[in-house]
Amino acid sequence: MRLFSLSLGSMSEDQKNHPYCRPKDAATLIVIDSNGARPKVLMGQRHLSSAFMPGMYVFPGGRVDAGDSRLSVPDALDTTVERKLLTDMKGISSPRRARALVLAAIRETAEETGLLIGTRNAQNWTTRSPAWSPFVEHGLVPALAPLTFFLRAITPPGRVRRFDTRFFCTNSQAIAHIIPNDNDELRNLHWLTIEQARKLELPRITRFALDTLDEKLTRNKFPKPQDEVAYFYERGGSFQRETL
Repeated sequence: MRLFSLSLGSMSEDQKNHPYCRPKDAATLIVIDSNGARPKVLMGQRHLSSAFMPGMYVFPGGRVDAGDSRLSVPDALDTTVERKLLTDMKGISSPRRARALVLAAIRETAEETGLLIGTRNAQNWTTRSPAWSPFVEHGLVPALAPLTFFLRAITPPGRVRRFDTRFFCTNSQAIAHIIPNDNDELRNLHWLTIEQARKLELPRITRFALDTLDEKLTRNKFPKPQDEVAYFYERGGSFQRETL
């Protein structure tokens, strides 16, 4: 169901002349701390030298790695979340690819913030992948169930880099352990109220994510798997929003 469309405005000549770039799968995780008087979300600032959105404040996340689709974990993905992830999936869709998106959100959050979203490893789970060694070292297994598929956005054509990004959210209670973070891809990590976050330099889709989240939280409704998922993309020079 289409809800609205917005003009994106004109692109630069570099963007217009850039060859077509197929969006790559990516995942972002919004960690919500509901313990205080007002909910807070974890955000950080992208490095000023980054090729993609330099200096912008964003949620932790990044592109899906090949290893994310090969990793096997005991925790099952919520069936409603899986179905929505498979809806309008570009290319070859599969449950394994849907799981890889959730795992990428967990892995990128661990790498960029030191927050390990997981549960105690009661089934002797292990992997030789260095990306997941912090979980193994601390007796944890990545937890898929606490993540809710919240929003999807595809970078418009003509950009130097394009991503088909799935935004997930989870309560801070899903944090099983915190490790020292020496990754400078995201700097100035802060827990911020939505009002505080809106004052920062944000990508437009991040503002949409904050607005959508705020609408739910002001009604005391933490996002649930059965909720509609906002889906943003460009068509004919206008920004479209549909729901999954």
